[in-house]
Amino acid sequence: MDSKRVLDEDAYVRGGAAQTAVKILVVGHFAVGKTTFIGTISEIPPLSTEESMTRVAEAVDDLKGVRSKSTTTVAMDFGRLTISDHVVLYLFGTPGQQRFIQIWEDMARGALGALVLVDPERLADSFAVIDLIEQYGLSYAIAVNRFDHTPERTEAALREALDLLPDTPVVVMDARDENSSAQALITLVRYLQERAALEHA
Repeated sequence: MDSKRVLDEDAYVRGGAAQTAVKILVVGHFAVGKTTFIGTISEIPPLSTEESMTRVAEAVDDLKGVRSKSTTTVAMDFGRLTISDHVVLYLFGTPGQQRFIQIWEDMARGALGALVLVDPERLADSFAVIDLIEQYGLSYAIAVNRFDHTPERTEAALREALDLLPDTPVVVMDARDENSSAQALITLVRYLQERAALEHA
């Protein structure tokens, strides 16, 4: 039996009354790398609800540019990352398709912020996702997930294309790389801390 799958009762909820649990959404359009990101960064075996795509789903979901994709998230992904003795991040990955909007609404409750993953080759697909996050009033950072052979875009070009506010953080990362993914989360957490400090100043 895979020892990584033998989980005790504390596997998903970390003990310790002195710790602060922070709920973070990991969002983005279909096939942008959310499941990969959480699987890479989570310190526990991630909870994933990936299912094989059927011909019916292929007819509904736009597979342009992602023809090799064979699975899709149908509920959520969940992972955990301890960033200090006092702060634990609980990461909730949302499905990227419009038909799962109710799940978004449920998971947005209690979230402190969101990391928005975008594909630099499919920026227009991110508009609806960013609109939803802003509708829920969540602060967010943009994480540009660099895929193999993707041409580089300047931060200025990305900001203009996504119509971002000047203070919205933008970080380039690779969801398959642990250090890169961690840096994206650190960027978001620092931004949330700065906003919280300004609100309480």
